[in-house]
Parts: sequence; C-alpha cells; structure tokens
Amino acid sequence: QVLDGAGLDVDFHLLSPKGETLVFDERKSDGVHTVETEDGDYMFCFDNTFSTISEKVIFFELILDNMGEDGQDEEDWKKYVTGTDLLDMKLEDILESINSVKARLSKSVQIQTLLRAFEARDRNIQESNFDRVNFWSMVNLGVMVVVSAVQVYMLKSLFEDKRKNRT
Repeated sequence: QVLDGAGLDVDFHLLSPKGETLVFDERKSDGVHTVETEDGDYMFCFDNTFSTISEKVIFFELILDNMGEDGQDEEDWKKYVTGTDLLDMKLEDILESINSVKARLSKSVQIQTLLRAFEARDRNIQESNFDRVNFWSMVNLGVMVVVSAVQVYMLKSLFEDKRKNRT
C-alpha cells in the first residue's frame, strides 16, 4: 500500500525462483496477492521509476502460512505425557484451544497493522490537504490586502483637491 507520495501509485513485480513473473501490477495504490510457493528465493520489487520527481512511502506485509515446522512442534509435547487415554484427550483439547487462540490473536495483530497503514495513508493525505488549504488561504489573504490598499488609495485620490490656491 502506498502511504504517501504524489499520485499514491507504484508498480509492483513478483518473480518466482525460476525467474517467472507471478504478479505484475502497474500504478496501483494497494493490492493483496496470494501465491503458492516453492523452494527458492522470490524477488519482489516496488518500482517508482515513472515518477522520478516524487518519492513514495510504502507499507507491505509478508504473511507466510502453513510452514512445515508447525506440525512437528505440535507432536513434541506428546512424548513427555504419561497417563491414561483420558488425560491425553484432555491435553489435546487444551492444545487445540491454545492454538485456536494463538491463531486468532495473530490474525488480530495482522488486521490492526493493516488498519494502522490505512490510518497513516489517510493522515498523510489530510496533512497534505491542510497545507494546501493554508497556502491558498494565505495567497487569498494577500490578494485581499493588496486590493483593499488599492481601493483606499483610489478613494483618497477621488476626494483630493487638485486645484492650486493662490494667496
């Protein structure tokens, strides 16, 4: 998501480890992309070469789901537990509850981070508009002062006595 900068747009490229273009967005202000991955290094690029004068502030988040190590960690606790099947069942229920809470909390953190990015973009737009309104208000005020001074001068010149008095 483009948070600040002229036009609020940027190009985005995502390349696979084989060098194939997976995603190409041209002049977008935001986007969400889901990609099935394979082993290797991916490359992503935010390109602002079409707008060399203005710089941009970008927010991005990379979310990796279904990492291979999670399944092994869930089964490690079972080798330390001794007891009846009923005890194993209760521990599995507790573990399922804890994992559910953990997943919901991480999703909540992701959503709050995304909302902060939206808020930052909106705040930057508001500050830009505020500065623009202040600038044109000052220009308008300057023009009004100049016009009022010209009017006072013109009115005074109408009432001046231009005849020369001889004494």
